[in-house]
Parts: sequence; C-alpha cells; structure tokens
Amino acid sequence: MPPDESLELFERERQRGARPEPPLADRMRPRSLDEVVGQAHLIGPGAPLRTLVEAGALPSLILWGPPGSGKTTLARLLAGGGHAPDARQRRFVALSAVGAGVKDVRAVAERAARERAGGVRTVLFLDEIHRFHRGQQDALLPHVEDGTVTLLGATTENPSFELVPPLLSRCRVFVLERLDEAALATLVDRAMADPERGLGASGARLDEEARGALVAAADGDARRALGLLEASVALWRRTGDGNAPLSAALVGEAAGRPLLLHDRDREEHYNVVSALIKSLRASDPDAALYWLARLLEAGEDPTYVARRLVIFASEDVGNAEPQALPLATAAHLAAERIGMPEARIPLAQAVTFLACAPKSRASYAALEEARRDARERGSLPVPLHLRNAPTALMRELGYGRADPGASNLPEALGARRYYEPGRAGAERTIAERRAGQRADED
Repeated sequence: MPPDESLELFERERQRGARPEPPLADRMRPRSLDEVVGQAHLIGPGAPLRTLVEAGALPSLILWGPPGSGKTTLARLLAGGGHAPDARQRRFVALSAVGAGVKDVRAVAERAARERAGGVRTVLFLDEIHRFHRGQQDALLPHVEDGTVTLLGATTENPSFELVPPLLSRCRVFVLERLDEAALATLVDRAMADPERGLGASGARLDEEARGALVAAADGDARRALGLLEASVALWRRTGDGNAPLSAALVGEAAGRPLLLHDRDREEHYNVVSALIKSLRASDPDAALYWLARLLEAGEDPTYVARRLVIFASEDVGNAEPQALPLATAAHLAAERIGMPEARIPLAQAVTFLACAPKSRASYAALEEARRDARERGSLPVPLHLRNAPTALMRELGYGRADPGASNLPEALGARRYYEPGRAGAERTIAERRAGQRADED
C-alpha cells in the first residue's frame, strides 16, 4: 500500500475511534416494531400501520405526533421493513427539512428514478416536514405522485395547517399519541437493564421514587426520559457512592426546571387557550386555573391571556354580571404594568371571577344579528326623526323632528328585535325593565 494511502487509512480509523458514543436515546432505539413501546393503535396486532407494512404496501404517509413519541423510530422501522416482504428492495434516505432544500430532494429523486429500474424502491424520510415552505413542498409532488419515492414525513405540527393540500391528499396521515407513564417506565427499565446498548453495566440502580420523578419530568417524551436517565447516571457516578441508588433529588437536579410543551402561534398554543376559555364557559374555576397555569408556566405572554379574558368578559358574561368587563380590563392593565411573575395574581382573580359569574351572550348575539341585517339589507335610509338637522331646509323636510311613536329602526326592518336579555344574574333585572318598556310602547 502506498504511504499516502496508508496514512489516509490510519487517519480515518483514528477519527472513527474518536467519535463520541451516541446518546442513550439513540442507542436504545427499537430494532423492530415489536420493541416499540406505545402506539398500539398503529402498530399493534391488526393495527392499520402494521397491516400495511406486513402486506408490503407501504404508502407515502405523514407521522404526526408530539416530540419523543417515536416518529423517527417508526419511519426507520417502516422503511427497513423488518416485517415486510420487500424490505431488502428498499433504500432509506433521511433528510431534515430544517437544513435540506429542493436541490437535495431533486438529487434523491434522480437517484431513485435510476434505481427504480433495478427494482429498488426509495423511501425518503423527511423530518420536520412542516419546515418546508409551500414551494419546497410543491417540489415533492411529482416524485410522490409517480411513485419515484415513497415519502415518510414526520411533524409535530397539525398537517392540515402546515402541508399544502395537494401533498396532503397524496399521503395518509397517522397520528402518534403522547407516551403515558407506563410506557415511559418500560423504556427506562429497559435501558437500565440492557448491558450493551443501555446502562446495565454501569452498576446504577433506580428506586421507585426516582423512577417516578424521572417519568414525571419526561412529560410524555421518550427522548427526554432517556436523556434524563443518562444525565442522572452521570451525576450519580460523580457522587462516588456506588452502593446508593439514584435518588429522586438527583433526578430533579438532572432535570432542572421542567419545560412544558407549548408554542406561541401553533396548534398546542390554541389548544390550551381553547381549554381555558371553554373551562370559563363551563363555570369551572378549577379547570380554568389549571389551564391558566399551563399557559403562564410555559412562558405565554400574560397580556395575551388578559386580552382573551377581556373578550370573554363581554362576549360570554355580558350584562349578566356588569362588573366582569371592568375587572377583566383592570387585570389586563395590571398585567401590562407589573408583568410576570406578579401578573399571575390579578389574572387568577379575573379567571376565578369570570368562571363563577353568571353567563349571557345576549349582547354579543344581538350584535351579530344586527350585523347580518346590515350586510344583507344594504344601506337602509335613516328614519327622518333620527337624522341630523343642522340647516333650516333640513328641519323643514322633517329631519330631526321629534316623533315619540316612530320606530328608531329603518322602515324596512319593521319591529325587528335583536337584544333579548337573559334571566341570569343582573340581566334578569334588565329583562324585566325591558319588558316594562315594551309594554309601554305597545
């Protein structure tokens, strides 16, 4: 072997030996569908995804689920097809939409087209597919359409919001669920027991309290669970007490402050906000406080929450409790002036008041009816007695002339009634007063 080639080979071997060990979550990645924990509704016996794979009919599909639910693992297993008849006739290519672009997709498609003639199918795994903008997603269409590649996309975002309709129509969507505590505990125990890929050779032990703390801190995320376990064992090694098991306190030290799953402008944001509003609407202060806490602990802007409370106070509470709007407005002002963490206190006061207040949407519903008439009936003329009369001529024509018996609505609307006060809270008084006024009018 020429000297330069031997040196090059030596350098490659040296670099390979210096490569750091993969993280525990990567080492413990399941090697078959049978090793996957959770997602039984997709890959259990007779489940739709397993049935497709076993039949060798892997379609283009989108895996949608929260972080750490197993999207990447499933994609690799589906493409590798340990259960599929044609597994050896597939080539798996993985790209991340964070860094890849149309050029990369085109290169994969060109090679796939050449290998297709030899009977080899290309499976393109595109992680974070929602990161592709519309033009990049459109570039995938012809290759998915003609079967040049089988697309496996993974996303944490709602595909109906993030993917263009033509691409979505060419793929089946499978929804992965957040892993429950039992599934996470199984993964942790498996990693602790495995001496080759896991931490079985470390000598570390995990008691029940520590395991519970670790599972709770993982918050449904398998990757986070295994990452915390690895960090906890590393801290345990530094303590120098090889006889003591990992403690819950040590797990807490490794976990630090928990970060809740949340985003400012995507689906989970709207899910939690919707939960807050619907809990207020259901007059459930306990649930409303929980969802408020979820928003604030995840770092949501307190003034955004306060704005939603102001809207709710008028839209859903309305005249049933006239103090709701001033209180919600005051909470909004307080949130703006004092900021977090103290802003949580007036927000909690407003949330509990609004949840317990009587509810009436009568004012809001009345306005919507009036808006509908305004749109559908056009610019109906203002009755003469309601018009401004700044000149003598206009007064002679009847503008602004008092007419106690005249309707204040345009003539075409007749005796249309929009506002029908409810019978809840203070609005009962308004309803009774309005009934008396109508009796006098009649």
